[in-house]
Amino acid sequence: MITLHQFAPAFGLPNASPFCMKLETWLRMAQLPFDAPRMTLADMRKAPKGKMPYIEDKGRVVADSSFIIDYLKATYGNPLDAWLSTEQRAVALAFQRLLEENLYWAVVYTRWIEPAGWALTRATFFADMPAPLKWIIAPLARRGIRQELHGHGMGRHSAQEIYAIGQRDITALADFLADKPFFMGDTPCTLDATAYGFLANLLWAPLESPLKQHARQYPQLEAYCQRMRSRYYA
Repeated sequence: MITLHQFAPAFGLPNASPFCMKLETWLRMAQLPFDAPRMTLADMRKAPKGKMPYIEDKGRVVADSSFIIDYLKATYGNPLDAWLSTEQRAVALAFQRLLEENLYWAVVYTRWIEPAGWALTRATFFADMPAPLKWIIAPLARRGIRQELHGHGMGRHSAQEIYAIGQRDITALADFLADKPFFMGDTPCTLDATAYGFLANLLWAPLESPLKQHARQYPQLEAYCQRMRSRYYA
């Protein structure tokens, strides 16, 4: 049995971390049995890279959602992507990078830096911490995220510029998905685990932002998320 260590459900979603939700969705898509115990601070301290998710399997600990999926494919087979051509694999990887390395940071900005988003994030992730710990940890975490945004480069832009970048990414996703059931066609693949984790966190988290408003202009994105939820989280 694979043990999945991830954050607890939040925002009415299986996980408020797109990376955790990506991995859980992939496990469900691949029909691999797993256990996901409620996260503790000890679990977080044991995270090999200081981040969630990570797994334990056969006495081995593997971190980072992409490396975990690579490990699971090598260990249990690759039922989701075997049908993809080399060209399709290249396209899927490019869209994965768009989601994880660019759009993600624009969404992080709306959650951690914008005042309304920070109020929701602080209440969701830190409210249950005992005082005075939550008064110390929350601003330190926000400061760390601000530094990460600056180091990435996204945080060096104005809010309007960040939204413009994220909106272009959303448009590209919507245009490529078009009227297909899944991103690469009629059959779901690993890219869909990633896309669902990120798009559901954008569309369904209870936070209004220019990014969410832009995504709502594309009904195919909402329909896609509904389709993924019905298929894998019914």
